[in-house]
Amino acid sequence: MPSSGERAGGSWVVFLVGPTGVGKSALAVKLAPHVSGEILSADSRQLYRGLDIGTDKPDRSVRRRIPHHLIDVADPDQPWSLAEFQSAARSCIDDIHRRGRLPLCVGGTGQYIHCLVQGWIIPPAFPATDLRRKLAERADREGAAALYGELEKSDPDAAARIDPRNVRRVIRALEVVLSTGKPFSAQRRRGPVGFQPLLIGLSLPRPDLYRRIDARIDRMLAAGWLDEVRALLAKGYSPDLPAFSALGYGPIARHLQGEMDFEACRAEIRRATRRLIRHQANWFRTDDPAIHWLTAGPDAEAIALRHIRAALAGIRPG
Repeated sequence: MPSSGERAGGSWVVFLVGPTGVGKSALAVKLAPHVSGEILSADSRQLYRGLDIGTDKPDRSVRRRIPHHLIDVADPDQPWSLAEFQSAARSCIDDIHRRGRLPLCVGGTGQYIHCLVQGWIIPPAFPATDLRRKLAERADREGAAALYGELEKSDPDAAARIDPRNVRRVIRALEVVLSTGKPFSAQRRRGPVGFQPLLIGLSLPRPDLYRRIDARIDRMLAAGWLDEVRALLAKGYSPDLPAFSALGYGPIARHLQGEMDFEACRAEIRRATRRLIRHQANWFRTDDPAIHWLTAGPDAEAIALRHIRAALAGIRPG
């Protein structure tokens, strides 16, 4: 039988996808020992050092027991582009395969997952221009929602896949549209993927997921989330950095700076998390035939293992 990551025709990569808080990382940790797996984070905020509690990073004891990749690889003032993630993730996947092990790519950042699964050829970044500066000034003056509304009109496909809170990405998409006269979404081409993807989705009914999320937020706050953000600010990291667009970090920074009380801060984190869950549904659709959806719960591990073992054995997963 081929090694864990291999079968005739290519090497497998398992993608565990779904909304934030549904239990993807916990499932990956359970699966990894059974399939000689190593975990590759596809979370756009876990890559930052110091953002631990709010991004729900696996603790260090888990990471010592099971190899994890692309966690704690940048400081908060070192933003990573999608192209940088794609390059680093492909290198990790190749290295894991060379060692005869199986990559388990885990995360809810839709662009990160899709750029790997679909082999995106990412348009080159434009150099810093007056246009970018003017768009940034408009965002400061008119608010991020104004720019996002313009993107919705000029390129609705791109807008549907961009979090409105991510001003940097909204500006990037508008910059491409206004510079080229073509939709940002139409300029993304696809190349060879280089592996066999198996997508397993984890889901919960929305009311159950919201209850789980609310409880998780309270646990994070009790675990010292405010102190974590306070320490980042004390190190001189600006709350305007893209890293602070990670769920909760912006509201907590505003609370610590006296701009909102604690209850308003917690309520905003809950609202933002619900918005993110709805946004993630645009990337990971429950009617997508490429994704094998499982309900989070006691049976998920066994069912996921059956899908993975079938794939490694060359049997089309059912």
